Amino acid sequence: MAAGSDITLSPWRQTTWCQNLHQFLNVDASYIFNSFEQAPMYVAVMTYLGFGIVTLFGYFRDFLRAVDLEKCHVAQERQEQKDFVPLYQDFENFYTRNLYMRVRDNWNRPICSLPGPVFDLMERVSDDYNWTFRLTGKTIHNVINMGSYNYLGFAENNTDFLKTVADVTHQYGVGVSSTRQEIGNLSIHEELEKLVANFLGVEASMIFGMGFATNSMNIPALVGKGCLILSDELNHTSLILGARLSGATIRVFKHNNMQSLEKMLREAICSGQPRTHRPWRKILIMVEGIYSMEGSVVRLPEIIALKKKYKAYLYLDEAHSIGAVGPSGRGVTELFGVNAADVDVMMGTFTKSFGAAGGYIAGKKELVDYLRNHSHSAIYATAMSPPVTQQIIRAIKCIMGNDGSTEGERIRQLAKNIRYFRARLKEMGFILYGNDDSPVVPVLLYMPGKVVAFAREMLERKIGVVVVGFPATPITEARARFCLSAAHTRAMLDQVLHFMNEVGDTLSEQLI
Repeated sequence: MAAGSDITLSPWRQTTWCQNLHQFLNVDASYIFNSFEQAPMYVAVMTYLGFGIVTLFGYFRDFLRAVDLEKCHVAQERQEQKDFVPLYQDFENFYTRNLYMRVRDNWNRPICSLPGPVFDLMERVSDDYNWTFRLTGKTIHNVINMGSYNYLGFAENNTDFLKTVADVTHQYGVGVSSTRQEIGNLSIHEELEKLVANFLGVEASMIFGMGFATNSMNIPALVGKGCLILSDELNHTSLILGARLSGATIRVFKHNNMQSLEKMLREAICSGQPRTHRPWRKILIMVEGIYSMEGSVVRLPEIIALKKKYKAYLYLDEAHSIGAVGPSGRGVTELFGVNAADVDVMMGTFTKSFGAAGGYIAGKKELVDYLRNHSHSAIYATAMSPPVTQQIIRAIKCIMGNDGSTEGERIRQLAKNIRYFRARLKEMGFILYGNDDSPVVPVLLYMPGKVVAFAREMLERKIGVVVVGFPATPITEARARFCLSAAHTRAMLDQVLHFMNEVGDTLSEQLI
């Protein structure tokens, strides 16, 4: 049984259970199960050992800096402030000085072209071990982009496709400089909200100019003191921040673990609030459609069943799933064939599949009307930029086939790319996380040295990848995160796979 599952069954019983579930829910049960293969014990031991060695060298170098045998480049408190409480925790400074600086060249690379399926990079070098960088003046051309969330390929600069965006820019300008409640409410904002509601199959929707703030600023408007939030342990930071700002009690359940969630729901109903044991004002379950670091898909039908059973509310973040999964790109509700009305709060962003910026909240009209008057993001934030608004309208109409294009063409191409890329990686022996239909493909690297080497070696071969390690992931689960796009051609994917196989062999058999 894959790690992370909440049920331990024999292979025969797993198959039987899946078939029964398929018949009960009328969906393909393979969508529900996500792969979380565990690393061999020796890999975990070597990973801890690697971090231990780097940490020991870090303390040794701190000693050298303390006795002025090595120059310290990091910002320090002034001498007259030596008795002040430090701004940062010691470990945060230690990690930045001695671990992150060694590998900083793998992040924040400057791009100087359209970030489509390929892009150009400005070459940079460091003369002081990554404390500072200088540009060489050279450009690395045609690097294959395997890191952007450009799932449907709408991050493009085709003038024919973008004509409506250009026309709106000429008509409205590039900024509104006002909130929608004042003089920033444009007709295209209302057009987009109606289009989003129609696309999702709900009563109403509301758009926001920033995806992160869609979560962090709206959750506090929905729940507060006396409410309970049940949050998946792998939820995005925007959800976590919104939950903390709300003042509600937060309890975390194991990732996609229905037994853990149901246990917390039972305890919440039976015990009520701490000390007083009064009933909770609201119980809100917060999950994501596709988890951006794991590539796993939410077990939505089961969560909806639990939500109904215990009379809770459901908040679904579809930042990575809307547009990317489902036969017509309508997200995990369409993927599982569930009624969108069973999700109380549908949230998503326009920053990924739609090649734009911002986010939305959708659901019943009463919900949207309430947020218009109580959401900090609605009341205080500047309205969405007109060209961004039109770009989203263009993308949704293209997905729906309302612009004369073939409905779902890009979605089908993305699905083909996902299946092909994942299948080939598995054939090559790489350990992957997530669901076979997820455009997010995490490839496990484990050891810190291999994370760095993998990113550098792939860039040498003109493949741009995103690598992630501790503390963004568990210490033994460092990885490269690939994001597939409908704009990737088969030739591009074959080139990436060829070099991955080559780099995998170079980094030793422990990688594959």
